[in-house]
Amino acid sequence: MPPFTRALPLLCVLLLSTVAHADEVSDTLDSLGLSGLKGMAGAGYAYRPYDPTASHYEFKPIPYLDLSLGSIDLDSEDGLSWNALKLDGWSAGPFVNYVPGRDGDDQLRGLRNVPGMGEVGGFVEYSPFEGLRAFARTGHTFGGASGQGGMLAQLGSEADYPMGPQSMGIFGGTTVTAHYANAEQTRTFFGVSQQESAASGIRPYRASGGLQDITLSQSAAFPLVGNWSLLTSVSWVHLTDSAADSSIVKQRGSADQGEVDAALAYHF
Repeated sequence: MPPFTRALPLLCVLLLSTVAHADEVSDTLDSLGLSGLKGMAGAGYAYRPYDPTASHYEFKPIPYLDLSLGSIDLDSEDGLSWNALKLDGWSAGPFVNYVPGRDGDDQLRGLRNVPGMGEVGGFVEYSPFEGLRAFARTGHTFGGASGQGGMLAQLGSEADYPMGPQSMGIFGGTTVTAHYANAEQTRTFFGVSQQESAASGIRPYRASGGLQDITLSQSAAFPLVGNWSLLTSVSWVHLTDSAADSSIVKQRGSADQGEVDAALAYHF
């Protein structure tokens, strides 16, 4: 039985329990001094590439967080950020996030392990009106092994809109993001040294920096009962330039990748 199927009964019990005690949830937030907390929180499953080369795919439990408390935002994709500047549709500030690592096993046996790393940097965002935004982020990883990690950057736009009559309450979102990385960061996941080549059978490859991929995501939110919603997302990732030319991608992975997410979330 797939992991998502096994988790459905537990998620349904959680949903019904929270609906029955919605007032208690509000009272708990008030008692913790979080009465201003807004957004959604929940959990689900994703079917996604194991690593940036898509050496193989896996089912993985995922949290869903899209919360704000004053000028502080917490997002399961973008991490923790502070809107230090907010003026006429513009916002900017620092952020901290998590960059997943990989283990050199299965299709990657013989390659070095890459531990999970933190990322710290800054962002700027412009939203001329609700439902449309453009954003840019740049950061540097920390906490990685020697010779691993580097600079990362994103440039993208997002549009949110109703899907069907507003009375149905179904909303969709389309996001296009270009991901950049410097040479050190690209080599961390896409490079292959002579020693790794001998151990893995994958050709040696020295990656360079630049545009790493372009990602197109389509999401939808379906209201359920009470404050609960079913959230779904489908993404297509196209590796470019040095990342696409990596011997890992050509021999074990794919330059065109997909991801499917589904989660139940509670709206505060």
